[in-house]
Parts: sequence; structure tokens; C-alpha cells
Amino acid sequence: MSEQPDALSSKVPKLNRLFKFQFEPAQDCYVLLFPEGMVKLNPSASEILLQVNGERTISDIIDALLAKFPDAEGLREDVFAFFEHADEKRWINYV
Repeated sequence: MSEQPDALSSKVPKLNRLFKFQFEPAQDCYVLLFPEGMVKLNPSASEILLQVNGERTISDIIDALLAKFPDAEGLREDVFAFFEHADEKRWINYV
């Protein structure tokens, strides 16, 4: 993808239907389940994906995360980097 952050801001991500996002007690973390396996997510990735509902833009997601974590430095850049990675891995699609 490698789009500029401004171009990504207005995009609306949704989880690819081939993946299931859920908390896995045995792993004590959120995971993405797919037919070939599972991806364990770190807390930052989990917080971002918790905001993805197919209606919020990336800008909306950033605003919600900034409200929740006002002292997080570099949050905006980290969110854009996450969505680039998630798009490359096909975890998400855009509405």
C-alpha cells in the first residue's frame, strides 16, 4: 500500500472476513484466527483492532486512541504503520 498518512486518514478499515479477532484466554491476549493458524497480537495492535468496526475512519480511530491514551507519543504514526502492515498481511480491507 505505502500510501501517505493523509490519504489513509479517510479510509474505513474492516476486518477481512477470513480472520476472526478475539481474546484468547489460553494465550492471555487478543489473536487473529484464520484457517491456517493464529496471530498473537501485542497490546497496541489489539487496541487498534478493537476500534475497527467498518464504520470508523482511520482518523476516527486515531482520535479515539488519543482520547484513551493522551500521553502516547508517536501514536498517529504507529497507527498508520499498523494499518500498512495489516493491509500487507490482508488482515483488513477498506470499505
